Amino acid sequence: MSLVVTVPTARLASDVGPLPDGVEVLVWDMQSPAPRERLDIVVPPYMDTAEALKTLDGVDVDLLQGQMIGYESIIDRIPAGVRFANAATVHETATGEQALALALAAQRHIPDFVRSQDRGAWERLWSPGLADRRVLLIGFGGVGQAVAERLAGFEVDLTVVARSARTVEHDRLGSVDVHAIDELPALLPQAEIVILGLPYTPETRHLIDDAALSALPDGALVVNVGRGALVDTDALVDHATRGRIRAAIDVVDPEPLPDGHPLWSLPGILIAPHVGGSSDAMHPRIARVVRTQIERMLAGEPPINIVRGA
Repeated sequence: MSLVVTVPTARLASDVGPLPDGVEVLVWDMQSPAPRERLDIVVPPYMDTAEALKTLDGVDVDLLQGQMIGYESIIDRIPAGVRFANAATVHETATGEQALALALAAQRHIPDFVRSQDRGAWERLWSPGLADRRVLLIGFGGVGQAVAERLAGFEVDLTVVARSARTVEHDRLGSVDVHAIDELPALLPQAEIVILGLPYTPETRHLIDDAALSALPDGALVVNVGRGALVDTDALVDHATRGRIRAAIDVVDPEPLPDGHPLWSLPGILIAPHVGGSSDAMHPRIARVVRTQIERMLAGEPPINIVRGA
């Protein structure tokens, strides 16, 4: 059996490494016509995937291997009959790091210290810190579990929420009691920090709305590394303007955040430009996924991470 695989960069082609005979790996950034009429695996660019998919028209493709975990913006644009796999296992660790970095930066006033440094000013501040804080983690999939693992050494009082109540036996965390999402109204008033690690679905849109923000205590911090639309931006602007709520967010709605948007300048708001998964850890991890798909398809086994079949 032979396979023709395309990847968007020479680096990824190199990282995938030596492969069995019969596997041809081509570099195709999907900005030009397809190099073959038949492609077994296509890996689109990391960003701007939706635009790149237009070049698949008329191409016989078996598997589209995405480089992102989320796929809500592209799933309806994938040609019929093409299987699609997401990049589960690639970004969770880096996104967990980003959640922790945002929480620590906000709690320890790092943005204020950077601004003081820019002015050459020695300005000390007392901070709330992270230890002993009541943290409400919403979402306990791959990203949520990565966040929980990284919080484990910070002596927080952690409560986990997911779609349904259950007990999860985790290799590193031990036994974790997970609360159901419908318990949020009772849990929010006790939370000093809320961390969102959920995917976007119609059910999770504006999960953190005005009512949810109003339920949080004054000064609570919202950390979002899931999707921007999990939070009602207008409600967040209102609460931040009144000094009620702080936020440290890697994702926003709309995205990118337009020039002049009030979130840019509101006090207590820390914004990162959707870079949760953008660390060097991505390169070997996506290469491992692509190599796994090749090996499985050569062996006649189904690919991993399939979220839409043919």
